[in-house]
Amino acid sequence: MAKTNPGEFIRQVRTEGSKIHWPSRQETVTTAIFVALLTLILALFFMGIDSVFGSVVRWALSLV
Repeated sequence: MAKTNPGEFIRQVRTEGSKIHWPSRQETVTTAIFVALLTLILALFFMGIDSVFGSVVRWALSLV
């Protein structure tokens, strides 16, 4: 592979960087809120599942 000089590399990086579509502030806030809510819902779901399995194991161990 041919090596490029530093100036050409910087130009290529700037060209590629200009092609990036950055989200707006509103999109970022909306996505962050969605992620936080989904994380909370999943945490509550797994806490419930863990509690159920914990109760089942305690019950099974009490039979012994």
